[in-house]
Amino acid sequence: MQTDIRKLLEGVKDGSIAVEDAVLQLRKAPFEDIGYAKVDTHRKLRQGASEVIYGAGKTAEQIIGIVDAMKRNGQDTILVTRVDKDKADLILNAYDMEYNEDGRIGVIGKIPEPDGLGTILIATGGTSDIPVAEEAAITAEALGNRVKRVYDVGVAGLHRTLSNLDVIMSASVIIAIAGMEGALASVIGGLADRPVIAVPTSVGYGASFEGLSALLSMLNSCASGVSVVNIDNGFGAGYMASMINHMRGDGQ
Repeated sequence: MQTDIRKLLEGVKDGSIAVEDAVLQLRKAPFEDIGYAKVDTHRKLRQGASEVIYGAGKTAEQIIGIVDAMKRNGQDTILVTRVDKDKADLILNAYDMEYNEDGRIGVIGKIPEPDGLGTILIATGGTSDIPVAEEAAITAEALGNRVKRVYDVGVAGLHRTLSNLDVIMSASVIIAIAGMEGALASVIGGLADRPVIAVPTSVGYGASFEGLSALLSMLNSCASGVSVVNIDNGFGAGYMASMINHMRGDGQ
């Protein structure tokens, strides 16, 4: 049972929420149809996090319309991914948005105080991986996590990785992001006793096949505890890391 549902039921139990009000909240339509999109208004109740707007392929006007619908349904923090700067500038005419140009990601509303179990560490093999890393970092922060960034610590200079060993070992969840041969995930997975989420990036020369080489290397990692998301999928890694970082073992 998700936290919001539990709070609703506890409110009914202690009398702070009327039964009729609780029934109304649970009976609201699970989505709002705005013509070009059906906004999932029940996702936070089901999954603990509200719908995230994927900006690629949408116009700024469509994104603003979706944000309007989410606001009407009580969503305070809204994440918009894969949105370029020109589109972001148009959105900023309608809403205040913290926009990260490197990660092509924006947050409308206040980023919540961290309430996860620990810190999510995001490590990149190189500087060229930072755009994917920032997408992961902003996603995790918007979902209520403390995030530590350690960039450009790839295995071409292994001493750079080892110099951050204390940070690696103290993290709750680790996101390892790398292109080329994608070896960083295996190295970190062999050092840490925490879950490692590997993100292959499309960074590399011709034989890297736009990230396919790193993807296959990470999938074939001999280090235990390494899972892999899709190429350049910083959002997916940040979301999964947040889910792990919020697991308290009490059904909430």
